[in-house]
Amino acid sequence: MTTEAFVTLATNDTYSLGALVLANSLRRVGTTRQIAIMITPGVSQGMREQLTSVFDHVTQVNVLDSQDSANLTLLTRPDLGVTFTKLHCWRLTQYTKCVFLDADTLVLQNCDELFEREEFSAAPDPGWPDCFNSGVFVFSPSQDTYSRLLQFAVSVGSFDGGDQGLLNLYFSDWATKDIKKHLPFIYNVVSQTFYSYLPALKQFGKNVKIVHFIGALKPWHASFNTATGHVESQAETYHHQEYLELWWSIFMQKVNPALDPSLTHAPQVGLVGELASLRMENQGIYTKEQLQDRQRQYAWERGHVDYLGMDSFQNIQQHIEDVVSGKVPIEKEGKPEEKKSPAPPKK
Repeated sequence: MTTEAFVTLATNDTYSLGALVLANSLRRVGTTRQIAIMITPGVSQGMREQLTSVFDHVTQVNVLDSQDSANLTLLTRPDLGVTFTKLHCWRLTQYTKCVFLDADTLVLQNCDELFEREEFSAAPDPGWPDCFNSGVFVFSPSQDTYSRLLQFAVSVGSFDGGDQGLLNLYFSDWATKDIKKHLPFIYNVVSQTFYSYLPALKQFGKNVKIVHFIGALKPWHASFNTATGHVESQAETYHHQEYLELWWSIFMQKVNPALDPSLTHAPQVGLVGELASLRMENQGIYTKEQLQDRQRQYAWERGHVDYLGMDSFQNIQQHIEDVVSGKVPIEKEGKPEEKKSPAPPKK
C-alpha cells in the first residue's frame, strides 16, 4: 500500500547501518507497506546511495536539537538532543498513516496490522508505564500537527530533553483516555525485559514482533566473530543474545555485502568502516583478541572506560613498560611488527 509507510530516522552513517538492518527485517517478514527514511546532512553520500537502494523513499531533513543540556544530563545521554529531528516525520504528508520505528529496532514478525491503529498509538515504557516509549508509534502525517509540535517544544519543552519527554507531554492523555491506543508490549520489547522479567520473556517471547535495542550500546557495537558467525557475548548490554544474532545475521547477509567499499579506507567513518570491512571468509578473520580490542576501542570512544579493569592505570603502565622492553611487539597498520632475527656475530 503506497499511502502508508514504516518510517525511520538516521542522523549519521552509524545509525544508517541500523536503519538498513531494520528495512531488511521489514522486507524479510513480507511487509506490504512502503519503507521510508529521513536523513540529515550527517549521512555521507556513499551511505545515502546505499539507503536509496533499500528504502522506497529517502528524505533529507535538518537537525532539530533541543539544546536542553540540563535535562539531557539527567539522562546521561546528550546525544538524544537530536532526536527532536524525529518530529519531521509529521511532514511526510504523502502518506495518510505511518508507523515510526527507531533505527535501533528490529522487526521479527509481520506487523502490518499496526496501520489499523489510530494516532497516537504506542507501547508503554517499562521504566514508567504511564509514559509511552517513542521508539515505536503510529501517527498520521500532518503539517498542522508538525507546526503545533514545534510551538509546543518551544513553549513547554521536554521533561527528559528528548523526543520521548516532549511527545508524552504533547499527547498527555495517552495513559488514561483510550486503551485502544496502548500497543501491546510485543510491538516494542525493550532490552530491560531481558533481565528484569525473564519468566515473561520465556512465556511470551514467541509472540514478540518488534525488538528495541535501547541504551548506549547498540547491536553494531557488539563484536562479531567472522570465524564462527556468532556475536561475542555482550552480557553488559542486557540485549538478548538471540536477537543480537538475528540482527547480525541480517547485517552480514543483506547489508555488509552491499556497503560502499570506500568505507573501509575512510578512517573518519570509524565504526562504519570497521563493519564494512567484515567478510565471512577465511582471510582477514578477526581473532577473539582483536575483536575484544576493537570493542574496548569503541567503548573508549563512547566514554565508557574500564578504569577498574583492563583500562586501569596499573595495566596501562604495565603495557607501556612491556612495549618499551620489547615483550610486546609494536603494532603498525593493524599488524604486529615482525621481530627481526639478531644479526650474526662478526667474525
